[in-house]
Amino acid sequence: MARRLFIFSAALVLVAAACGDSGGDTTTTTVPPVEATTTVPEVAEPEPTTTAAAAAAGAEVAVATSELGDILVDGDGRTLYLFTVDTQNGDTSACTGDCLGTWPPLAGEATAGAGVDAALLGTVTRDDGSAQATYNGWPLYYFAADAAAGDTNGQGVGDVWWVIDPAGNAIQ
Repeated sequence: MARRLFIFSAALVLVAAACGDSGGDTTTTTVPPVEATTTVPEVAEPEPTTTAAAAAAGAEVAVATSELGDILVDGDGRTLYLFTVDTQNGDTSACTGDCLGTWPPLAGEATAGAGVDAALLGTVTRDDGSAQATYNGWPLYYFAADAAAGDTNGQGVGDVWWVIDPAGNAIQ
């Protein structure tokens, strides 16, 4: 709307300049060109979420060394967790609704990175029909409060969220 108003105003100035009283005066007024984009800020496309980006790229699961020992991480080094309320080797995830805001799933199928046993990778189907990566039968999650690669702030939350070792077991 602001852009249309600006363009209309610029056009009105040009018309007024062209229709001014000539009264025998042959002076020409030049109006400098106007860039319409100067009044409309550029809006960047939102960055995809970590899980959306991972799903689109075919997420990688790898092993990294941390203060807790060797743990599972994604291809960007972000820590992955299991939720003991889930049923190991079950066919769904117990983390739904508001839980997903704090514990986003590792979406899609994952590929084996350094130190990962590819035979332990799999998927479950979420309630919305999307796939979630699993390791040793446990659905994999991120913790939203982990700000950087290597953070393990979700370790032990509620005594049900745990970092995963390369064998696919909770590190407690």
